Amino acid sequence: MSMRFSRDCDACDGDGQCEFCSVEFHLRVKCMTDETLDVTSKDLYSSDHTVVPVDFSPDTSSDSAVNKGIIIVKLRRGQELRLRAIARKGIGKDHAKWSPAATVSFMYEPEIHINDDLMETLTLKEKKEWVESCPTHVFDIDANTQKVYVHEAENYSYDDEVIKKAEAMGKPGLVEITAKQDSFIFIVETTGAVKASQLVLNAIEILKQKLDAVRLSEDTVEADDQFGELGAHMRGG
Repeated sequence: MSMRFSRDCDACDGDGQCEFCSVEFHLRVKCMTDETLDVTSKDLYSSDHTVVPVDFSPDTSSDSAVNKGIIIVKLRRGQELRLRAIARKGIGKDHAKWSPAATVSFMYEPEIHINDDLMETLTLKEKKEWVESCPTHVFDIDANTQKVYVHEAENYSYDDEVIKKAEAMGKPGLVEITAKQDSFIFIVETTGAVKASQLVLNAIEILKQKLDAVRLSEDTVEADDQFGELGAHMRGG
């Protein structure tokens, strides 16, 4: 079953109440024993038998908590739950509940250059103090050569702590740190609805579609300026 976004559905005027843009689920569970009954997403059943709640478990025979579904409520003896739920397809722009992204951040990739000649004027103790002044452990000291080197450039958070430390030690210019304007570190964490790699690829594809739409719009405006009413007439306007 291929679902439409409710806002794009022409079968129900976008109110999300038709078979093309919504799926109806039902749940009816009653606890008949003295043991607490966990009512989960696996207890939902659809009016369309081809539609079932998503199950992320790799092995349905496993007895892990993951395979028991998402807990909706816990019932005691004599308690009963009946409900009707409607599932709709949406995007994060409409409501955050549809966003598959949990955390997204990006930063410019740092370009770090250590002034080796100036660094060698420091004692080993001073080198250690300078290295330890970086809160994100970007730098380290080679145990054999006692030379300071960049260990994890991606950890740098542009806090300027090592630059301030160098100045406090009377060694300005000990390190030069700039941001690469054409290289980014992009971090994405998802809710689990889709893989992070797939989310990024989908986002890039949607961005390309939007850019194509903008380019087409600019071409249309240019054609109107050039051909006036004739250009609009040729497009059926």
